[in-house]
Amino acid sequence: MTEIFTNLELPPPFPDHTQLPEEDGTFVKNFQEHPQSIILTDSLGPILQRLHPDGQYAIGQDCGIYWREIEPPEKGAEAPDWFYVPNVPPLVNGEIRRSYVLWREFMAPLIALEFASGDGSPERDRTPLSYSGEINKPGKFWVYERIVRIPYYGIYEIANSKLEVYRLIDGFYQLLEPNERGHYAIAPLGVELGLWEGNYQNQNQIWLRWWDDSGNLLLTGTERAELEHLRAEQERQRAESAEQARRDAIPKLLEMGLNIEQIALALSLTVEEVRRSCGE
Repeated sequence: MTEIFTNLELPPPFPDHTQLPEEDGTFVKNFQEHPQSIILTDSLGPILQRLHPDGQYAIGQDCGIYWREIEPPEKGAEAPDWFYVPNVPPLVNGEIRRSYVLWREFMAPLIALEFASGDGSPERDRTPLSYSGEINKPGKFWVYERIVRIPYYGIYEIANSKLEVYRLIDGFYQLLEPNERGHYAIAPLGVELGLWEGNYQNQNQIWLRWWDDSGNLLLTGTERAELEHLRAEQERQRAESAEQARRDAIPKLLEMGLNIEQIALALSLTVEEVRRSCGE
């Protein structure tokens, strides 16, 4: 019996992050979007270090999430302004991520945030994917909800200072109600998301910020350094005040009849320090 082997033409493998476009050649940015991403990433750092001591997580800032293979490739991607993916390596085969390819990772982001420059219509677009006639590009909201299935989705309208947060429940996004602090709980991270008015990178704006589940604002590295400096300065001033108070007490103790050795012991000073204060 003779076996006949036929050469089979196999389809090419799905592309990875190095074979897909990093951008689509357009931009719809404003001067707040870049620092807005930084303040979110910077202040969340200590939380992520505690949750991922092994460093296995990735944060995307305006990076493409590829969810289907199509031509041109950009039509198969959405690029949230900010997103966080737990339990994936920060690098892929030692290379910096150029995009996040869902069919290679099999791990959805936990949360995606969009900073809407307009009224948020593109971010709320629920247009489904249609195969009747020409294949359309579905709406961003529909892709995050039905395909990528991101558990938390936030839309921040910058011009209106309006924040909406959705949670994926039973396969559909449900609009969450804020808590008594006006924040939205992101339970898996143990944090809350809300709005904060203040100055960051020379801009007085209303920013998206994180709080812990007790309502304490999560600080950026610069804010933590400033706070530490203030604490150290206050401690120095307290120490100087205490030192001066002890020295001011020496004449009163002398009037009471205590000798230099007794005063030194009572005020935790050396005998020499007491003598200098007495002018001896």
